[in-house]
Amino acid sequence: MRDGKPLAKNYLRFKPVVDSLINIKGEKLCEYEMALTYNREPCDFHDKNRWVRGIADLVIIDDDQAYVVDYKTGSNKYPDPKQLKLMAIMLFTHMPEIVKIKAGLLFVMKNSFLDEEYHRSDMDKLWKSFERPLERLETSYDYDQWIPNPTPLCGWCSIDSCEFNRPKTSPF
Repeated sequence: MRDGKPLAKNYLRFKPVVDSLINIKGEKLCEYEMALTYNREPCDFHDKNRWVRGIADLVIIDDDQAYVVDYKTGSNKYPDPKQLKLMAIMLFTHMPEIVKIKAGLLFVMKNSFLDEEYHRSDMDKLWKSFERPLERLETSYDYDQWIPNPTPLCGWCSIDSCEFNRPKTSPF
């Protein structure tokens, strides 16, 4: 999509999905970089004062509405829309003209799509969903104490001393 080139032969099975995204009306922004300061103000992705940043795989801007798509090549067994919320928060902050965002995790290998919808009027609620995790992170950072958190991805963690570390096995 970004380069306007035909898909390579081994990716042709994804053509219907890619074409459906190409056919959505609006300006396409691929690998769109966004960042916010601690005070929740927009800043450059590489700004030394950035507090959070992210890259949206695909953003489509159509007047006061936007679409955000994140491509996933793994399993859709444990979909997590938190990433979509964060992308929506950053996009609303960077583009004040946007009032509605339709977002989705596109699991390309499974041909499935987890969709969400966000409205600018819900910004406080969106931020609130991150308050507790951010408080835990700030406390861990302040005291340099990091509580182990077991997840299906523990086999990929680089912390060998963690009680939950184990050999790599597919969580899917």
